[in-house]
Amino acid sequence: MSEQNAELRESVRERYAAAAVQVTEGGTAACCGPQLIEIGESFGSTLYDAGEREQLPAEAVAASLGCGNPTAVADLREGDRVLDLGSGGGIDVLLSAGRVGPTGKAYGLDMTDEMLALALANQKKAGATNVEFLKGTIEAVPLPAETIDVVISNCVINLSTDKPAVFAETFRVLVPGGRLGITDVVADDDLTPEQRAEPGEYVGCMVGALSFAEYRQGLEAAGFTDVEVTATHPVADGMHSAIVRATKPGPAD
Repeated sequence: MSEQNAELRESVRERYAAAAVQVTEGGTAACCGPQLIEIGESFGSTLYDAGEREQLPAEAVAASLGCGNPTAVADLREGDRVLDLGSGGGIDVLLSAGRVGPTGKAYGLDMTDEMLALALANQKKAGATNVEFLKGTIEAVPLPAETIDVVISNCVINLSTDKPAVFAETFRVLVPGGRLGITDVVADDDLTPEQRAEPGEYVGCMVGALSFAEYRQGLEAAGFTDVEVTATHPVADGMHSAIVRATKPGPAD
């Protein structure tokens, strides 16, 4: 990893560590902007149904930093093994655990100690037994190959400085026939990297965003098929929250 990419990763880690601490101390986290600020309609827990929020610990809801609701688009089934990339305070892991039931399992992967501590506390409060949180990066997933049925993520992959590695690792851990169902920030195809940088700094969710075409090409290069990238709502000029779906070829395990 280059020195610049290492610095960017550390900036992301510091931001989300601060968000976790703020939630633990009774505040509400925020995704974008140079400071921890109030979340607007484009990000956060308001993108989840009230019924979903009510069934979770308040701290899991407060720590929601994403741009969508991946558990609503991932087509989770009873018995599925689910992996959430960049699981934060655990909101999507806990929702997934409820959907896959006792015969399934939900993994959360995060690189931030403070977020992992918050997630574990939320797991305990929720009484979820089919959940496991792992420390690591989304570019090097600490799970064996072909052990996951569904990969989800909520506005995290755009923060990676090595997206090809993320796509390759996602493909590796999925079983043949496994599914990808995520939400992420995606840029219009005609936006230059410089224009994507205008809304804010890298850890403010925008600068690292791929375009619609780049997202499709990146997933297809990793081996995925049936790739769909569909905008849901704007988050800045030329930038959108999007649902991303794809499939690893082969029969379902």
